Amino acid sequence: MAFQALTRAGRFILTVTLFILLAAACMPEPGEFATPAGLLDETAAPTAAPPLPSPSRTPPPLPTEPPAPSLTPTPTPLIPAFAHVVIIVFENKEFTTVINNPEMPVFNRLAQEFTLLGQHYAILHPSLPNYIAMIGGNTFGIATNYPDVVIDAPSLPDYIELSGRDWKSYQESMPEPCYLQDTLSYVQKHNPFIFFRPIRENTERCRAHVVPLEELERDLQQGALPDFVFITPNLCHSAHDSYTRPEECGMRVVDHWLAGWMERLLSYPGLLEDGVIILTWDEGQGEHTCCGLETGGGRIPTVLVSKRVKPGFLDPTPYTHYSLLRTIAEAWTLPAPGYAADNEKAPLIVAPWQ
Repeated sequence: MAFQALTRAGRFILTVTLFILLAAACMPEPGEFATPAGLLDETAAPTAAPPLPSPSRTPPPLPTEPPAPSLTPTPTPLIPAFAHVVIIVFENKEFTTVINNPEMPVFNRLAQEFTLLGQHYAILHPSLPNYIAMIGGNTFGIATNYPDVVIDAPSLPDYIELSGRDWKSYQESMPEPCYLQDTLSYVQKHNPFIFFRPIRENTERCRAHVVPLEELERDLQQGALPDFVFITPNLCHSAHDSYTRPEECGMRVVDHWLAGWMERLLSYPGLLEDGVIILTWDEGQGEHTCCGLETGGGRIPTVLVSKRVKPGFLDPTPYTHYSLLRTIAEAWTLPAPGYAADNEKAPLIVAPWQ
């Protein structure tokens, strides 16, 4: 019994001794305990965190085909490629005579709602050289309303036809197509197309494209509006006779005529959305000029009516009749005739479309 009890006691002591030895071996070394939160010694330098190991993953396989090149976006054209360009030309009024004139509420409402060119200048006096410049890019030395020459040079209609587009000049009170004489209401000096030999001496072409204004009504109704339209009101409705016949042909009458035709034009499908109507004047009453022109035809009010222009915008850039011609050529990627290709004399009308 004593041996067995002693043996059990020895076993117990041995077990306890082994436990103590194992526990001591697992105890951390001094300073190895984590510091409890709130008791951190803020004066001690922080220990840098060990770098994270690089993730071990299999890289993606290389492509068997080279990647497709990214497409460079096509730059936005400076001028929209209009579906239609319509020009209506009035007579002999300076910018300040028309803008804010209470007798022209329709013209001024359009100027406020769309884009007004605040510094647009005619080429010289009198009327005809300005009309010639609008489609020919030059006055060709003409400085009178009654020249004894016919111009043997290309003009805007030639390039329009070569591009596959069509055009018409609608002349109010013209007795018949391609009429080559004056009447009490219609005058040749406001019709530049018949002064260019390629049009004047090609009777079939002239009669098909230089027509009385009444044909515009029919073309609108039939959905056959040409790509390029040039409208000349008669001597009364153009304001030419506004001083000599103020009751019959005053500015209020001119504005009323404009209102009727603008209503018809703006009802034509797509014209306001994808085209432009240009309301301008052949010359002003002063000698103002710009853009390197040697002579001056006055500052004229020009309005661009379209949903493609900035609404309610006054463009302060100096322009000329050559600028209008150049802008049309740019829109349709046509050659710009004469001075219309001159950057100084024909600044491109860009700001309204930006």
